[in-house]
Amino acid sequence: MDKPVVAQEFPYAAELTEGQKYAWCACGLSKTQPFCDGEHKGTDIKPVVFTAEETKKVFLCGCKTSKTPICDGSHNSL
Repeated sequence: MDKPVVAQEFPYAAELTEGQKYAWCACGLSKTQPFCDGEHKGTDIKPVVFTAEETKKVFLCGCKTSKTPICDGSHNSL
């Protein structure tokens, strides 16, 4: 598998906590979207690990085509 699966065609709202590490699912296979649960094992796609810079609500990519975990609107062209 070299291309991600579209988990959903719109972003996931998520409340992040400042200083906490998160692993965003980049493959689209996780059962705990938008976060990684290890389902990528055996694929060429790895999760994107990041640390929240502040406590706030964000919208994380659900289509898996954004360049970063934060939705960039790429789903609008699906």
